[in-house]
Amino acid sequence: MAAGVLGGCSSSAQGGTASTADTSSAASTTASSADSGNVIRVGVVCSMTGGSAIYGEGAQNAVDMAVEEINSGDSGYTVEIVNGGKVADDAKDAKQAMNAYNKVMADSPAAIVGSFFSSVTLPMATQAANDGMLLLATGATNVDVTQKGSTIFRNCFIDPYQGKMAALFVKSKGFSKVAVIYAKDDDYSNGLKDAFVENCEANGIEITYTGECMSTDTDFSSQAAQAVASGAEFLYYPCFLDTVPLFVGAARNAGFTGTIMGGDAWDGADTTGLEDKFDDCYFTNHYSSEDTAPAVQNFVQKYTEKYGTESLNACAALYYDAIYMLLQAAENGGGTDTASLVKGMTGMEFTGVGGKIKLDENGDAIKSIAFNTFVDGKVKWSETLDSDGNLVSSAG
Repeated sequence: MAAGVLGGCSSSAQGGTASTADTSSAASTTASSADSGNVIRVGVVCSMTGGSAIYGEGAQNAVDMAVEEINSGDSGYTVEIVNGGKVADDAKDAKQAMNAYNKVMADSPAAIVGSFFSSVTLPMATQAANDGMLLLATGATNVDVTQKGSTIFRNCFIDPYQGKMAALFVKSKGFSKVAVIYAKDDDYSNGLKDAFVENCEANGIEITYTGECMSTDTDFSSQAAQAVASGAEFLYYPCFLDTVPLFVGAARNAGFTGTIMGGDAWDGADTTGLEDKFDDCYFTNHYSSEDTAPAVQNFVQKYTEKYGTESLNACAALYYDAIYMLLQAAENGGGTDTASLVKGMTGMEFTGVGGKIKLDENGDAIKSIAFNTFVDGKVKWSETLDSDGNLVSSAG
């Protein structure tokens, strides 16, 4: 979510042949001939351990790839990833996220990219605003993230938008009764649930059952049974990928044969042994690797050649785009210091792997949204809608 049509970047910077040098070295070291005033120093934070480590793997790979391309290109700028070129681990924990933030801040970055989860990005955003630091969130969809200050931005959509689009999907398919099961201890899950319920009710769609769980639960049989008993035709489960296989399995075992949908946090869910149970499951996402746009296909080809497909997820695409957005911010703002980058990021219009993005007055990304489904357990792109709900493109 490198080549092709990323806004504000030269084609050679994106389309250049990848260096054979070690990517960590490439990420942490700038060209010896580079003017120090043209070096963009960036700290990066993501979940590198635990159940969400697949996101961190994608983030590290994508950042390495973007840095390698930019530093071997002719944009006139180079990017240096602080912390020795390594993504700092937030472990999907708010306290650890602040440790990661402080770790990269100690290395004097001009901007910080991350994180992918709202619950860990919120405290980072508060501190970044106090520090006057540019923070570009990559997957933190909670509305409050960019409300922390004028130096906070994001390249992902926000929870109300994602929940709204899920509700419009329900309406377009003619469903009239839906059930919702969400993780009450998770900001992300609460945000999507609230927006989904609000937009369903606004469109005359009945919420037949609302169930709660915890983000660490492993048994969903009770909630699934109650959803089935409620007569729901559609089941919304806006939780993270590590519990998705357990939940889908429980729902199907309880006799639910209808459509199940989640949010972008489903990306990368393991369907092994459950392939048939994932039939008629969907999730909203920031992009699809099957999109035929040149920027997408170039990114997918390069990423796959270097790292394979296991960690080729939306997180990787968002972190990749984020590095290029900082390059464009330097070009727009006329410098690589934090103030110049903030100036260049404000109101930015950018085209990348995640499509066309316009940053609004809050620093939020107005962008298209992809709906992915599963075929034989494999993620397949279904359709992409613009911010007004209009069809942009579809698989068939």
